Order: sequence, then C-alpha cells, then structure tokens
Amino acid sequence: MLKGIPSILSPDLLKILMEMGHGDEIVISDGNFPAASLAQRLVRCDGHGVPEILDAILQLFPLDTYVEHPVALMEVVPGDPVEPVIWDEYHKIVEKHGGKASDFEHVERFAFYERAKKAYAIVATGETALYANIILKKGVVTD
Repeated sequence: MLKGIPSILSPDLLKILMEMGHGDEIVISDGNFPAASLAQRLVRCDGHGVPEILDAILQLFPLDTYVEHPVALMEVVPGDPVEPVIWDEYHKIVEKHGGKASDFEHVERFAFYERAKKAYAIVATGETALYANIILKKGVVTD
C-alpha cells in the first residue's frame, strides 16, 4: 500500500499507467466488451464499475491537451433504443479532474474496437451499464 494512491488501482494497473507515454491510450471497458480478445495488455478489475476506476485513474493520469478529444465513448448503434445515462457520470468525473465536455468524442462501435486493439492496455471491469466503454489518451505530466 502507498499513501495517496487510490486502493482500487492494482499494482498491475499502476505499472501500466506508469509505463504509458504521451499519446498512449487506455480503454476502460464494461463487462460485455471483448477485452481479452482485443487487448495487447489486459488488466482485470472484475467486481468494479467503470466510474470508480475512471475516477481513480484520473487522479494520477493527465489527459492529452494537444488533441481535440482525449476521451472517446463507444457511440450507440443506430436503432438501439439504449440511452447511456452513465455518460453523464463520466462527464462529471472528467470535469472534476480538470477536463471539459468538449474533450469527448463518440466513436462508431467497430471503429472503437479497432482503436481498442491499438490501445496500450484494456482494463476489463464488471460494469453492467451498456455502452459504458471509454478510451483515455494520456497527456504530459507537468508537475
């Protein structure tokens, strides 16, 4: 254990966050996401939801300020009646850590999968909300 580090962040996840460089991306996925088949590096966080992992990561992880959208969400498939209310929570968490609403982009499902394949790592959670997948692009640590 370390002081100041959220206890939800496992040693494996902390190592990955430390290894990542500017512009690298990390996916935090819901329980339905094909994380194991897409990941270059997979971290299991079963039993936890995306919001709590997102909040913990953003305590340590700067978002990229050199791109228009350092945060990406999987957009709802056309015709699917689901309205992902969890996205409102993501906006609040990102804003709490210095981000803004314009940081978000929506990526078509299969394009999201292709981007996830190239991500530095995927964090697989037990999140049950639909369309709860999110990608973060790492920025530069300045302090």
